[in-house]
Amino acid sequence: MTHSDTTPGSRDHGPQPLGDLMAAHGLKPNDLVEASMSLVDIGNGLTHKMVSRGVKGRQLTRNVMTKILDALNHAAGTTYGPKDAFNYLREK
Repeated sequence: MTHSDTTPGSRDHGPQPLGDLMAAHGLKPNDLVEASMSLVDIGNGLTHKMVSRGVKGRQLTRNVMTKILDALNHAAGTTYGPKDAFNYLREK
């Protein structure tokens, strides 16, 4: 299986709208990591690896997805939902 495998049952879903949303607001992964640190206790925020996996389409846990969305909404001043940022949630 390759990293770009998007077959049913795969945990890799290809590039996600999250990347487009970040670009539209001029945000980089580091911006989300920093925003997450201001929202939660130290040690419980996002890592660059979590954001990277979210943008690339690796299926995330609900907990990590929530952290990414909270940080995105805080940094961008918006209220995006899970289906706005992750297209594989629309399939369910």
